[in-house]
Amino acid sequence: MNKLFALLLSLGCGTACLAADATFKNISVADADALLKKDKSVVVLDVRTDVEFKQGHIPGATNLDYIDNGFKAGLDKLDKSKTYLLHCQSGGRSAKAEKLMKEAGFKSVLHLKEGFGAWEAQGKPVEK
Repeated sequence: MNKLFALLLSLGCGTACLAADATFKNISVADADALLKKDKSVVVLDVRTDVEFKQGHIPGATNLDYIDNGFKAGLDKLDKSKTYLLHCQSGGRSAKAEKLMKEAGFKSVLHLKEGFGAWEAQGKPVEK
């Protein structure tokens, strides 16, 4: 019984240790803009619909529609070791996507909580 408890405890610690290495936090428009200018390896992940994306998006963004049935399968194709700047229009869908990314084992997700609407309203670069 003690060996089983020790095994379960060690498995729990391993999971906790992995979670401790992960970075998940909200980021402002200003901080996101500065980060994208400084670090070109950050992947911008836009989880809005294809129609929304085509109307305008952060330059270089990758579109993966949260509402689409293939969203989880699309997440599985992404490199979990990269840093992602995650957003939708106003923060709702991306907050849900962030939770899924955490559960899927992504290491670094920065959530643009204010969304693309705030990005655009603050005059940040938009690609169409």
